[in-house]
Amino acid sequence: MSLGLYKSSIFGDLNFKEDIMMFTPAELLEINALLTPENKIVILTHYNPDGDAIGSSLGLKHYLQAKGINAEVVVPNDFPKFLKWMPEARKNIIGEYKRKIAFDLINEADVIFCLDFNSPARIGILGDWLVRAKAKKILIDHHQQPEEFDYVYSDTIIPATSQMIYHFIEALHDEALVNKDIAECLYTGIMTDTGGFRFRSTSATTHRIIANLIEKGADPSVITSNTWDTNTVSRLHLLALILGRIEVVNDGKVAVLYLTRKELQEYGFQKGDTEGFVNYGLSIVGVRMSAFFMEDLYEDFIKISFRSKDDVDVNQLSRKHFNGGGHINAAGGKSYESLPDTIETFKARVAEENL
Repeated sequence: MSLGLYKSSIFGDLNFKEDIMMFTPAELLEINALLTPENKIVILTHYNPDGDAIGSSLGLKHYLQAKGINAEVVVPNDFPKFLKWMPEARKNIIGEYKRKIAFDLINEADVIFCLDFNSPARIGILGDWLVRAKAKKILIDHHQQPEEFDYVYSDTIIPATSQMIYHFIEALHDEALVNKDIAECLYTGIMTDTGGFRFRSTSATTHRIIANLIEKGADPSVITSNTWDTNTVSRLHLLALILGRIEVVNDGKVAVLYLTRKELQEYGFQKGDTEGFVNYGLSIVGVRMSAFFMEDLYEDFIKISFRSKDDVDVNQLSRKHFNGGGHINAAGGKSYESLPDTIETFKARVAEENL
């Protein structure tokens, strides 16, 4: 694994306003040589794919297609309906439904792009197949502590892997190939992973890229509507339920939200229905951290989502106490205690660490 401080490409100067961590010039040459129509290319992303996972994967797929190269996107499990409007999203191979096809694609691949995850453990059973695959493995990701791959582009400062895909395209001097399909997918990934451009990691460079994507055909109003204006009555009922009992603890600095398995079943929960619920806690005056706890529908564990502001590090909290991790201001975790016990454990931990 190697990282290079990337300021200019072997294909020409890029003149970035900020330092961009990128593949080294030698690695870029090697990767570029792998991008041929003859090579079988697979794009993988993480379990429970979100907007950035799907946006970056499809953005890369459409970029390769623009170069005359076919690629298949394989995801471990199904993803929310509000992301399936993106170009060719419904052509993604879903591993939990098409295991043999997914296995064969990974096993026979010459090149595998690994997007928006830092370890094979993050992609379920696909991770076992990835480790055994003979393909060249290329990681593009913004999560902390990446594991070993053949080529690694890892930058925890960048707010979305979709933005990193744009930088990768720039590094190969292929900006002219960015079309409406690529622009829509990358815009969606950046928009969702920055919380609508409100998170602290959103930079001036991010906004310059967004401007470029708009010029290439991404329509902000259409993308926002397709992605976020998709509420069902049952989703709004779930939202009303948790907002009606939201709790603020730790001297008004921490918000706690939760849903039980029985409630999910009662309101007809579908994948993606609780997306963004955790962010409502941060909208409360004085709150610096929000935690959302949800009983899994099928397995005996509690899924946890953390969000925070400023220097409140929910990544370390999740890694230390809740079997998870992520970013400083956005992380996820799991608990195998009961829901009430998990919430009490959480309250005790944030009080101990004065978060």
